[in-house]
Amino acid sequence: MRRPSQMMRLLLTSFFGVIVGFLMGITFPTITLTKMNLPSTLFPSIDLAYIEDKYSDISRQRLFGSWSSTKGLKVKVKEDDIPDPPYNFNDTKIWVPTNPRGAERLPPDIVTPESDLYLRRLWGDPNEDLPIKQRYLVTFTVGYDQRKNIEAALKKFSDNFTIMLFHYDGRASEWEEFEWSKRAIHVSIRKQTKWWYAKRFLHPDIVAPYEYIFIWDEDLGVEHFDSEKYLAVVKKHGLEISQPGLEPYEGLTWEMTKKRDDTEVHKHAEERNGWCSDPNLPPCAAFVEIMAPVFSRKAWRCVWHMIQNDLIHGWGLDFAVRKCVQSAHEQIGVVDAQWIIHQGVPSLGNQGQQERGKQPWEGVRERCRREWTMFQDRLDDAEKAYFEASAHKNASSRLHR
Repeated sequence: MRRPSQMMRLLLTSFFGVIVGFLMGITFPTITLTKMNLPSTLFPSIDLAYIEDKYSDISRQRLFGSWSSTKGLKVKVKEDDIPDPPYNFNDTKIWVPTNPRGAERLPPDIVTPESDLYLRRLWGDPNEDLPIKQRYLVTFTVGYDQRKNIEAALKKFSDNFTIMLFHYDGRASEWEEFEWSKRAIHVSIRKQTKWWYAKRFLHPDIVAPYEYIFIWDEDLGVEHFDSEKYLAVVKKHGLEISQPGLEPYEGLTWEMTKKRDDTEVHKHAEERNGWCSDPNLPPCAAFVEIMAPVFSRKAWRCVWHMIQNDLIHGWGLDFAVRKCVQSAHEQIGVVDAQWIIHQGVPSLGNQGQQERGKQPWEGVRERCRREWTMFQDRLDDAEKAYFEASAHKNASSRLHR
């Protein structure tokens, strides 16, 4: 009889010991695993600091499950122990509403909302990749047939410029004959326009490091142009949107863009009767053409949002960019001290398709005119909707006073 009673005592003692241990385990704070000097080879794939932080506030579930292997940690948590949304037991318990959309779960110091077009090495210290960070960006939409003209143009842009070429003919690799091409950024997609490229590859958060962005055509003569001198004039006169003056030529459309000999910059022009309803509005002021515009970082952030995804030729933009600049008739202008020549090469127009008896360039020009009308209608409708909604909101506010 003595032996069974001893066994019973031993079992009861063990049972109460387990109970006491359990109660102590859920009462005392969690052991700080990161302060235990465990050999790194013991749990090679477990980030103890991450585990400790991840499960530090599960107040009612203090027991670890079992180690299934040295490759991972399994934690069993009851549904009642999961915190309320927006967190669950898989979260890091970070929620920063002021972070960019989609990045609210990240600590702010790791969020990188902007990027750049700087080319980097595949080796070495990342901090030593860039001996110089270009301050400006120049883009040309090009075909290989205009390579000599582009080479001449790029000689006018200093090392302060990142060079980006958009290839509408799919012949990007053939530009390797030029030394500067090896440090340029090439985007090759057939039969697209510069505004199609700009909308997709020049997002303001991508080009944020650049103070000024040049978005130019390929058929421009630059014998009388210097990029650094041009920007010096732009900064001097506080121009947010600008273009070089155009040397007068047959077929020049707008008086505003014509080069003048008696001034460094001009911001107003006299146009034909009936063309300007207001002397401070396009095309008599606050106006540059889409041929060779130059945008400040601030202005481009607004203009980019105005570009429509399906209206790829950009016609009508030149009349609307003033909406992105305060006092546009003072901060949009033409630089006469540095001027260019429009050569009028219809290269992109020839990328169209002949149909219904029309030449390729005729179909392209027809679409350009159609897009201009569509863009203006959309802009008018958007402004009308905004002002009607504002008036309705104001009227509702007055009724509830």
